[in-house]
Amino acid sequence: MRKIILGLSAVALTAVAAPAFAQEEPAPAVTVSGGATVVSDYRFRGISQTDKRFAVQGSLTATHESGFYVSAWGSSVDDYVAAGSDQEIDLIAGYSKTFGPATVDVGVLYYYYPGSGGANTDFVEPYASVKGAVGPVTAKVGIAYAPKQHAIAAGGANRSDNTYVYGDLSGSIPNTPVSITAHVGESFGRSFLTNGLKNYTDWSLGATYTWNHITFGVSYVDTDFKKSEDISPSGRHIGKAGVVGSIGVSF
Repeated sequence: MRKIILGLSAVALTAVAAPAFAQEEPAPAVTVSGGATVVSDYRFRGISQTDKRFAVQGSLTATHESGFYVSAWGSSVDDYVAAGSDQEIDLIAGYSKTFGPATVDVGVLYYYYPGSGGANTDFVEPYASVKGAVGPVTAKVGIAYAPKQHAIAAGGANRSDNTYVYGDLSGSIPNTPVSITAHVGESFGRSFLTNGLKNYTDWSLGATYTWNHITFGVSYVDTDFKKSEDISPSGRHIGKAGVVGSIGVSF
């Protein structure tokens, strides 16, 4: 009888333990995330890429457990951005790693503008950034450098380069789904990316509200462009201060 009881006990223990083991599935080596967003104005480093009109955007990212990732991001743009193209597609490959309190991110971004009629509009831009928590706030500093290329040439030059440095602050309001962000950036180099100027500054202040997988956002964006320096073909001041709204969904 004792053997039977011990045998039944072993079976019972196995039955109880089995669900626990079944729940401990290993994390996948590759995770995929993405989203779609509608914005009232697509601002790239403070400059409107849609003539101050709305844009539809989407993204898809695959991240390996080692820290390597690849991503694709797309947006509608106005035809003055890239010789008649109405799309921007960013193809990205990078590596992100956390060292103690700091996270380092390095990679390269390829700007692709389909439908530009064979014009030389696509260009490459390596980037690097470091971020970390400073109390309840996350601080980030970064740099992006586009080496000399025909696609971003301006002012009669055959090729131009561009450097962009920036700083971001972000944080959540405790016990709420609201987050606050602040950004300031500086573009250097007389290129298409600076609208032909030697350099300029952009900054923004924004807030987001997240509900389930949906995020609502609003931000104030501005630059130090003078009125005569940021006029689009339609006559709009595309570097002028403005409020940008957004609605996005993520998965």
